[in-house]
Amino acid sequence: MTKAERLFELTLLLRSRRTAITAEAIAERMQVSPRTVYRDVQSLIMAGVPVTGEPGVGYLIRPGNHLPPLLFTPDEVQALIVGSRMVQAFTDKDLAQGARNAELKIRSVLTEPLKRHAEQQPYRIPIIDSDDSLRAVHGSLRRACEQHRKIRAFYRDEKQLQSERILWPLAMIGWSGRWTLLAWCELRRDYRNFRFDRFESLEVLEERFNPTEEISIAHYLRHIVGLRDSG
Repeated sequence: MTKAERLFELTLLLRSRRTAITAEAIAERMQVSPRTVYRDVQSLIMAGVPVTGEPGVGYLIRPGNHLPPLLFTPDEVQALIVGSRMVQAFTDKDLAQGARNAELKIRSVLTEPLKRHAEQQPYRIPIIDSDDSLRAVHGSLRRACEQHRKIRAFYRDEKQLQSERILWPLAMIGWSGRWTLLAWCELRRDYRNFRFDRFESLEVLEERFNPTEEISIAHYLRHIVGLRDSG
């Protein structure tokens, strides 16, 4: 992380809070030393950012000096935070980091009443270590979907039968409590849904595919399921 990136993240962190935060807490959050935090705070002050506080007490950006607040309602704030926490718990580590960064930016522009509301939100979505392998699968499949790259997979079905497939990954679909990959299966020449937890192994190939009018997520939802694409 460059100094400019560090100062930007520090500014967002201070703007997102109503109360002071110590240099030690900032250092742990940003994975730097307290000495680096002291220097960065001085850099912000010299640049005109209204940071108050001192070592051992904590730092805060004075009220009234925030960026113009976005016009969020309490329910909108709640929805964004819950969505962020679900991404952190149920997707891959890179997307989770993106959600944490986005939540920090959202909090940094909230009014004081909305910050209090955000701090009191009742939802708790734990991140379970045993799901790490599924998060790794999620990351591989997400990148394959985004890049239109084929996948070679060994898959175990509900009857415990294993097969090797070449798949065109089209979309990741979140059902209640479960993720599945919607793909075009070259073996079956048809759409298939694959549960993440039934992949024995998968390899993202260099070979790419091009979705068509007859092979795409929109075609599947409209003509196979009978739904419009809500993505």
